[in-house]
Order: sequence, then C-alpha cells, then structure tokens
Amino acid sequence: MIVPPPALLADLAGLLGPAGYSDDPAVLAPWLTDWRGRYHGTTAALLSPASTNQVAAVVRLANAYRVPLVAQGGNSSTVGGATPPADGSALLLSLRRMARPPVIDTGDAAATVDAGVILSDLHDAAAAHGLRFPLSLAARGSATIGGLVSTNAGGIQVLRFGTMRALVLGLEAVLPDGTIFHGLSSLRKDNRGYDLRQLLTGAEGTLGIVTAATLRLVPAIGSRSVAWVALPDPQSALRLLRRLDGALGDAVESFELIPATGLDLVLHHIPATRSPVAPTAPWHVLIEATAPHGAPEPADTLAAALQSALEDGLILDATIAASEAHAEALWKLRETLPEAERLDGFAVKHDIAVPVSAMPDFIVDTTSAIEATYNGARVLAFGHLGDGNVHFNVRAPAGRDSAAWSAAHGPAVSRDVHDRVMAVGGTISAEHGIGQAKLAEFARTADPVRLATLRAIKTALDPLNLFNPGKLVPLAPQRTGP
Repeated sequence: MIVPPPALLADLAGLLGPAGYSDDPAVLAPWLTDWRGRYHGTTAALLSPASTNQVAAVVRLANAYRVPLVAQGGNSSTVGGATPPADGSALLLSLRRMARPPVIDTGDAAATVDAGVILSDLHDAAAAHGLRFPLSLAARGSATIGGLVSTNAGGIQVLRFGTMRALVLGLEAVLPDGTIFHGLSSLRKDNRGYDLRQLLTGAEGTLGIVTAATLRLVPAIGSRSVAWVALPDPQSALRLLRRLDGALGDAVESFELIPATGLDLVLHHIPATRSPVAPTAPWHVLIEATAPHGAPEPADTLAAALQSALEDGLILDATIAASEAHAEALWKLRETLPEAERLDGFAVKHDIAVPVSAMPDFIVDTTSAIEATYNGARVLAFGHLGDGNVHFNVRAPAGRDSAAWSAAHGPAVSRDVHDRVMAVGGTISAEHGIGQAKLAEFARTADPVRLATLRAIKTALDPLNLFNPGKLVPLAPQRTGP
C-alpha cells in the first residue's frame, strides 16, 4: 500500500492544527463511504482547512510530496465521486469548515458563497433579502455549494433556470500547483478567452478545488401553483408540457414524470402519504408554476389549461394544491421516491438524458426491450421530463434477491441502456456526474475526440494527476508491443 509519508502528515498537522487535521479512525469513518454505500476508501488523514489560503498551502505540500488529494463537500455524490481510493494513497480534503454566511448583493442579484455552505442555508440567506437561489434537490440539507459547482448539479428547476453551470457567475479555486484562481465576480458578460469558471464547473475536483462561488439569484416566489396530473402515457405528458408552455410561458419551473409503479412504492414505504388522484393511472406528472411578487398568479391559468386538457382527453385526472401544506404533500411523493426505491431493494440505476422530443418514446421502447431481455426485470423511469433527464432504473424481478440480481446483471443492463441512449444522441450522465461509477462506460461510449480533449486538459492543469485521481477522466489505453 502506498501511503502519505509521515513527514507530510506532520507538516499538515502543524499547518491546520487540531481543528483542521484528524487521523482519528472514528472521525474519518463517515467520510470514507459514498452516499449509496457502494464505494469504500481509506485515507491517513482528514484535512479541513478554514480558508482559501490554507487550501492552497495544503495543495503545495501535497504537490511537493506527490500525494493525491480528494476534495469532499457534503459527501452526497451518487457516483462515488468524492470517495478516496481504497489503497490509502490519497488524503481527504474537506471544505466543510469553509462556511461563512453568504454575502448577498441585492443590486447585482448575486450571492458570494463559501464552498462549505449547505444549499439550504443559501436558500435561507437569499430569502431574507427577498431573493432566491433557483436550484434545489433532495439533498439540499447536506449538499454543499462547492460540491454542487464541481458536479454541475441539476435538480427540479433546470427546466426554467438551467443547471449549476448556468447559475455560476464567478469562481475562486485552488489549482493543482497551489496557485489561486481569483475569479469571484458577478459579471454577466466577460469575453476574455477561455471561460475558466465553466471549465472548473462540472470538473468533479479533477482540475481545481472550488473554494467559493458567486451565484446568480432571482426574485423570490410571490405565488405558486402545484398540480398533480394523471395521464395515459409519457407521450401525453410531453404534449401537456408543450400546451402549458403556450399558456404559462416560463412560469412552469418543474415538470416531473412519475410512473404508477413509482407512486406505489412511495405509498407503500413512506408514512403519511396518499394518492392524490383516483383511480390509479399508468403515469403521473407533478407540475409547479410560479410568479414573482406583483406578477399575475399562475393558479387560474394552470387550472384553465388542465381543464382544457381534460376535456380534450389529453389527461385522465388532475388536482391542484389548495394550500401550501397540500403542495408540500404532493412534492413529498416525488422527493421521497428515491428513498422508497432504496427501501424496496437494490436497483441498477441510470442518470440519462436524451432530446426532450425523444424521451417519451425512449422510455416506452427501452422499458419494453429491457424487461423482455431480462425476464421479469422491472423498469422504474422517473424524473425531469421537461429537460430530457430521467432516472432509468432497473429493478430485480419480483421475489428475487435484488442485490444478487443487480450484481449479476447490472453491467449488461447498463450497457444495453447506455447503447440505446447513445443511439438517440443522449448522454449517460445528465446530472450526477461520472465519478468512478461510470468511468468504464464513459470510456466505452464517448466520442474519442472528447476523451482525448479531456485527457489533454487534465494533463495540462494537473500533470501529476494529484486531484481526485480515478474520477471523471478515463485513463488512455496503454500501448503494447514495440
């Protein structure tokens, strides 16, 4: 086993002090396993710097000793992207101590935020100024800003506001040689060549360690309308979305597709939940439309559009939340679906995207093909239909050991799903990143030019491969023979 030398550990302990350095196995343990429990790493120490300058000093020391670093925020990665390698060769660098209160600039409608700030805390800080940060996801109570930037997080509002990449105005980051990129800015236009903030966003900590970000804010919600709609098929869902586009414009923020099997899982496993419509339909969508203070409320327009869709036979049933409590109850059905699926057993998970227009047919056709090929397998496809991203998960046949079935069939299932995704111009990673979980499939399915360019960028900025090695960028094939 290759381990960091004692001299380096002593230097780091002296630099960071007791609050920033720990080699206590009990302290390290919670951070050595990924969120899904699939990857387990080892490290000699957990480093928790309190400032960007300390991060830079840590990087310079690690560089001098040629020791890799794995940066970590809330440890909510679903692809093992923040888990250290099992051989103990890397040190774990936590940004969680870097969490000063966000600085809100109402004039620029922007927030400057440390990497360790938790997403829900940013939401609260923006709300106190009549603004909001328009990105949310189920892990908002633990996910940190640095991690969200580094993974180009998506969530439930991408339909209107885009991914994290669309919300990052500026970045501060420590590069692999220990220098600091001072890019914090609220500029909306900056045409000075290569955009380094965009290069670092979504890089999964392989090119730089994000220490702070300047993020775009939008006006707070003045009113919102949440509806649950029953439909016969995914094609009807897309037609409904396009009808709502015409009626409400960009007021529609979320459009979440949920199959009856997903709703059934939630009703079975999650307490205090009930079906919002009856009778049970094959498919459902959860819709949220919003308006800022002073703008017309969306409720009447949404209700009229749904009534028209019902009369035309496009949808089967619908209910509009009559209160905030009712709206939250509807959202609970969507947000607890991953938890309900986990409680039901293992599944082979895919975070894929295809063109929005192709998604309904993709869901139907690929579900049929996968369930026929793997006799008894059960597909659960749900998520962000409005931006072409669904979680296409394949569950074991009823009554089978889900863990054993997933281990035996998972690689073949994923190859089949990913091949079908690529055949329609899609991507095998829509919002969760590559990490280590998708590294082999990324290498198998990606355009060789894309892979070569990624490797060239990685080599140029991190020639020693010290930042999050073994993640995101597949290694080039080794040449054999003379």
